[in-house]
Amino acid sequence: MKIYLDVCCLSRPFDDQSQYRVRLESEAILIILHRFYVHEWEWIGSEAIEIEVGNTPDIGKRQHLAGLASYIHKSVKIRDNEVRRSGQPEKLGFKSFDAMHTACSESGDADYFLTTDDKLLRLAEREKEKLNVRTANPLYWLTKVISNESRIYKSVSDTSDGN
Repeated sequence: MKIYLDVCCLSRPFDDQSQYRVRLESEAILIILHRFYVHEWEWIGSEAIEIEVGNTPDIGKRQHLAGLASYIHKSVKIRDNEVRRSGQPEKLGFKSFDAMHTACSESGDADYFLTTDDKLLRLAEREKEKLNVRTANPLYWLTKVISNESRIYKSVSDTSDGN
């Protein structure tokens, strides 16, 4: 499975963890990062991530984000195709970086584009027919994935037990 994480996702573990939602999303992202690390899933990134991380004002946070991003398996370069494609989501109301992340996730053939940005999630849901990648919140997405894996494991387990 190929997954694209935007900088909101990468930043989540460094956000204020006093809110339950932030803490749960952080844990989900750490699990996803572990799956990348053990090569269960492919991490698709982009030059847009590098640029956005480079613009992070907090030097310590920027270094942590750059360290995480160094583990990206495949990075999409921003070329004419991505610039052209990003213009379409921008016309739908996407912010420029969100539109570029969408274009790069599509170019990288990502199965999912994960973000914790609620406005982006609502807009992507409303315009999903015009996008070539599924956009989701990492916590909800991971919950579904784990649930499906559990069903598959149970099914295989039941079959191997002779049931």
